[in-house]
Amino acid sequence: MSRIKAVLNTLAEQKKKGLIPFITAGDPAPDLTVPIMHALVAGGADIIELGVPFSDPMADGPVIQRASERALAQGVGMRHVLQFVTEFRLTNQSTPVVLMGYANPIERMGARAFVEAAKQAGVDGVLVVDYPPEECEDFAMLMKENGLDPIFLLAPTSTDERIEQVGKVASGYVYYVSLKGVTGSGHLDLDAVAEKIPAIKKHVKVPVGVGFGIRDGATAKAIGSVSDAVVIGSRIIQELENTPREDAVQAVQTFIAGIRSALDELH
Repeated sequence: MSRIKAVLNTLAEQKKKGLIPFITAGDPAPDLTVPIMHALVAGGADIIELGVPFSDPMADGPVIQRASERALAQGVGMRHVLQFVTEFRLTNQSTPVVLMGYANPIERMGARAFVEAAKQAGVDGVLVVDYPPEECEDFAMLMKENGLDPIFLLAPTSTDERIEQVGKVASGYVYYVSLKGVTGSGHLDLDAVAEKIPAIKKHVKVPVGVGFGIRDGATAKAIGSVSDAVVIGSRIIQELENTPREDAVQAVQTFIAGIRSALDELH
């Protein structure tokens, strides 16, 4: 059983909601990435999404774009991201790590070389924003053969056909984008999310995490009441942007602990 499945199964048995924070690898500084990953776990994260910096992101709003630009300016690329995971695994063998990014860095490495390197580093899943499920069955199969979970996005505009296609190839969890637009934008419509989740679960047999627009304990708790897990990213990066470097690790841990505490009120 994959680490992701094991963690989400345990949470379901405990009737708890998963907390999946996102950070961009290399931001605000490469030497802070692994300490921040550990701080997320100490604050109560169940799974970590680690963003691979990319120059032309399509789904990311201004906050995560800036994080990618800062990381790229410091020379952080795919090899460094995998090295961060390797370092994290020296002292944490249990928290799943999902790489989130775009096709280009993977294509440059070659799909097989990337999957093998990711497995070696201790990655558990990969979410490639611009790999449509209809066209990536080979990549999904390659990942599954290597014990990695291919994770997919679904959106308010996803048709039943698209949801069904994702249901065929996804494992681990699916990431439901609760808003039309980019990360960190707009206001959550809880009723619309609550209506969409059952439609997704008709076709998708893995847990559903919901992200985009979750900013604090109250929104996390509201989304957690209708989903299996909550994904939070832009708000963490804003925390890093507004905190002096020497306080960054503690600030992230404190922020995530607040979100964890709000989610646990649903228990």
